[in-house]
Amino acid sequence: MTNLFSLEGKVALVTGAGSPGGIGFAIARTLGELGASVGVAATSDRINDRAAELGGNARGYVGDLTDAEQVAALVESVEGSLGPIDILVNNAGMTSVTDEESWLSITEMTPEQWRSGIMRNLDTAFLTTRAVMAGMMSRGFGRIVNVSSTSGTTCAMPNEASYVAGKGGMRGLTMATAVETATSGVTCNAVAPGWIRTPSSLADEIEYGSRTPMARIGDPAEIAAAVGFFCSPAASYVTGQTLVVDGGNSIREANPA
Repeated sequence: MTNLFSLEGKVALVTGAGSPGGIGFAIARTLGELGASVGVAATSDRINDRAAELGGNARGYVGDLTDAEQVAALVESVEGSLGPIDILVNNAGMTSVTDEESWLSITEMTPEQWRSGIMRNLDTAFLTTRAVMAGMMSRGFGRIVNVSSTSGTTCAMPNEASYVAGKGGMRGLTMATAVETATSGVTCNAVAPGWIRTPSSLADEIEYGSRTPMARIGDPAEIAAAVGFFCSPAASYVTGQTLVVDGGNSIREANPA
């Protein structure tokens, strides 16, 4: 009997996996536990520490995913060392607490600051998808999962226009990719996390998480489980969908103060 959640023999690439307590690394660990050979990518060489923690034949790759040439080189390196990529998880991209464009009103934001946020949160997913999609289609199998956010999917926060627009754009990219690949054995879905506790979580964000209907903030492993489902044989007839994982926060009409 086929194991509907086995990824044995598959090669996965997870971007934005440099933080040991982040969503990307949790996803990589889950895919590895399901049997996949995992490549993890980030913008600094700390990614090699994450690969070492994963063990097995996991490999780390460094690259700027806003640069098309670097994306192509990274994908070539993954496929040269692990084999053709069967699974792509686009997790790179976030609001940066140190970048001023992440915290500006639309009226204060320059076009350059706007583009920087879009590049980080949407272009990265487009460029990596473009780099692996044709190969997946030619082989007749592929799983692409975009890690979006409830911001841009179900809600928005003030002074985060480029982040919200970029993450909202990932939903559109997910649907567009899904319809282009639907007849070729390739699926594309998205997971939209709500408040999740990571090393980059601010005190306010942790407090917001405590006010969800479940009265707690989420864990990266809970996002990883949703991604694992989309990557698995169990999700073979699911494509173009966005799964919100937020403890029910987006369905409640009023939030407590």
